[in-house]
Amino acid sequence: MPTKSTQASKTKKKEKIEEPVWTYRGYKITSSEFVTAMVHFFRAEVQRANVWRQRLDTTTNWAVVVTGATLSIAFSQAEVHHAIILLNTLLVLWFLFIEARRYRYYELWSYRVRLMETDFYAAMLVPPFHPSPEWAENLAENLLTPSFPISMSEAFGRRLRRNYLWIFLILYASWVAKIWLFPTPANDFQEFIERSAIGPVSGEIMIGIGFVLYLFLGLFAIATVNLTRATGEVLPRFGDESATAAPSEQGKPKGLRALLAPRSRRRQLLALIITNQPDNVSARILTDMKRGVTALSGKGMYTGQERAVLMCALTVTEAHNLKSAVAKEDPQAVVIVSPAQEILGGGFAPLTEK
Repeated sequence: MPTKSTQASKTKKKEKIEEPVWTYRGYKITSSEFVTAMVHFFRAEVQRANVWRQRLDTTTNWAVVVTGATLSIAFSQAEVHHAIILLNTLLVLWFLFIEARRYRYYELWSYRVRLMETDFYAAMLVPPFHPSPEWAENLAENLLTPSFPISMSEAFGRRLRRNYLWIFLILYASWVAKIWLFPTPANDFQEFIERSAIGPVSGEIMIGIGFVLYLFLGLFAIATVNLTRATGEVLPRFGDESATAAPSEQGKPKGLRALLAPRSRRRQLLALIITNQPDNVSARILTDMKRGVTALSGKGMYTGQERAVLMCALTVTEAHNLKSAVAKEDPQAVVIVSPAQEILGGGFAPLTEK
């Protein structure tokens, strides 16, 4: 006859058994194993972000070093033509383009890190804290189909305002000083214009090109100020209005901001399921996935048999769950999954703007 101590030990053993988070091909992942995997994944994404952050600093260093060397040569030798400063300006502009491209990659890894910081680790540290219901969905989708969270316009404008605007201003002032002071100070503005010429290109044209270039840079820096989809370390937690999230119809930017903002949305799919057991399959989808199902009537033209066709809208991260749900009820079913241009209503983006 079992004693109380034996029963207590059995009860403790039962309490220690953890429910698997999910199963896949015979593997069972417990909650502790899931947390361990997330910790290693977080460390990997932080390392990726750090690597691309170092690449950003490297590109900025290139621009600073090249500018310093160019100005040293230009002002140390009076016979050096002022065109060397213009060539350096074009080179720095190319560095800015490279850095903006690298910044987009940095934001891709930083976006994932920020999601885990705000809605996984913060939720563990502060139990009343409720994570956004879509954070895991966005993280999984970003892993399956990586996409840049910010546009090239925002990346270009942000790096221009942070670092390169000052470099361009120094180059512009140096170019003017080089023309005006070397080889001897200019007597008047007309002489300054004549010295600005480069070969067959007149001074008026060169000054006009410089004015247009710097006007474009200034306007672009101002136009992209309100583009704040970059995650960074100072923005609110995921799910807030200013945090990076999948674009919605309600949060669509307007005007110039809409032109410069990234054109991306959560990948949406449309599934057609041809089955002989429509009731069981639809019930499984409604129960397991909480997705709506619409039944259509169909006919197999080869066999002449009437068959039901189920239509279901879902996101890219739910495709595997849909296949598993259908296979449980009807292994002979035919599942067709295709991308959808846009899905409105029914748990997706709102059909009408408020």
